[in-house]
Amino acid sequence: MKQFKKIGFYSAFILPILLVAGFYLGGLNLLLIHVFVFVVVPLMDFLISKDKANLPANEISPASKARFYRLVTYFWVFVQVGILVWGFYVVSQIPMSLGRWIAFVTGMALVTGGVGITVAHELGHKQDPLQQFYAKILLMTVCYMHFIVEHNRGHHVRVATPADPATSRFGESFYRFWGRSVIDGFRSAIQLEKERLSKKNLSVWSAQNQMFQFVLLPVLFVGIFTLGFSVWQERLLWEIPVFFFAQSFFAFSLLELVNYIEHYGMERKILENGRYERVTALHSWNASHVVSNFLLFQLQRHSDHHANAYKPYQILNHYEESPQLPSGYSAMIILALFPPLWFRVMDRRLVDWKEKIGV
Repeated sequence: MKQFKKIGFYSAFILPILLVAGFYLGGLNLLLIHVFVFVVVPLMDFLISKDKANLPANEISPASKARFYRLVTYFWVFVQVGILVWGFYVVSQIPMSLGRWIAFVTGMALVTGGVGITVAHELGHKQDPLQQFYAKILLMTVCYMHFIVEHNRGHHVRVATPADPATSRFGESFYRFWGRSVIDGFRSAIQLEKERLSKKNLSVWSAQNQMFQFVLLPVLFVGIFTLGFSVWQERLLWEIPVFFFAQSFFAFSLLELVNYIEHYGMERKILENGRYERVTALHSWNASHVVSNFLLFQLQRHSDHHANAYKPYQILNHYEESPQLPSGYSAMIILALFPPLWFRVMDRRLVDWKEKIGV
C-alpha cells in the first residue's frame, strides 16, 4: 500500500500526456484532459473508498525526509516549462479554430494551474532556496508570482477572518469572490513587501522589492520566447503572448476556485484579548478522496496544512472533526461555477457541521 501511494503521486503527469496526445490525435480528443479531470476523476473519487489513514508516528520522520517526494515535485517543474514551450510552438505554427484554441488554452491551464500551482504552493512553503526558486518558476509561467508573498505571509496569518481576501464568505458566489481575491490579494502582496522593506530601512522603490520582479519576469519570459520564435519564423508571432496570458488567466482562476472551496464560510472566533483564535484543523474544508489527492499532492488534506504549514504533503493528516467536502476538488470546482447549486449543497452542510461541533 505504501508503494502504491508513492507511485500514485506520479498520476499528476497524466495531465500533460493527455494534453499532448489529445492534440495530435485531433478532433474531440483535444478534450481528453478536460474529460479526465472533470468526469473520470470525480467518478473514481465516488467509486473508490476514501483514504482516511494517517501515517504512524514512527514513520512520519522518515517519510518527511524521503527524497522521492521532493524529486516528484522537482521533475514537475521541468515538465511544466517544457509543455508550455511546446504550447508556444503549437499556437505559432498550427492554425486552429476558435473552439479548438479555447480547448487547447484551457487544457494547458489544467496543467499549469491545476497541478502546477499546487506544486508551487508545496515548494513555496519550504525554506530551501532551491525549492523557493522552483516555486517562483512555476508561478512565473502563470503570471501569479505575488502568490508566494500573499499566501505565506498573508493568507496563512489571516485565514478565516474578514481581513483575508482568499477566504470566501458564507453566501458569497465564486464570481464575486474571484474579483476580491485577485485584486485584494495583489494589493496585500504589495503591502506585505512594503512592510518587509520598511523593517530593513529600505524604500518601496528599492530593487529588493520582489513585486517589481514578479510583474516583470513573466513578461520577460514570454518576450524572450516570442522574440526567439519570431526570428526563427521571420514574422512577429503575436499568438504566443496571447496564448500565454490567456492560459495564465485560466490557470490562476483555477487557483481561486480552489481557494473559494477550501475556506468557504470559515470563521475564527475573536478571543477576549481582541485577537483571533489560532488556526486549527477546524478552519479549512477537508477532502480525503484518493484519486484527486494523488493528482493534487494531498492538497485536499487542507485542514492539516493550515494547522501545520511546515508539513510536507506526504505526511499530511486526515482530521475527521474538520468540515468535510462531499467530493474532491474536481467535482467541487464544477459545483462552484453554478452558485445556486453550490449554495444548495454547501450552505446546509456548513450549518450542520457548525451545529455538530458547536462553533
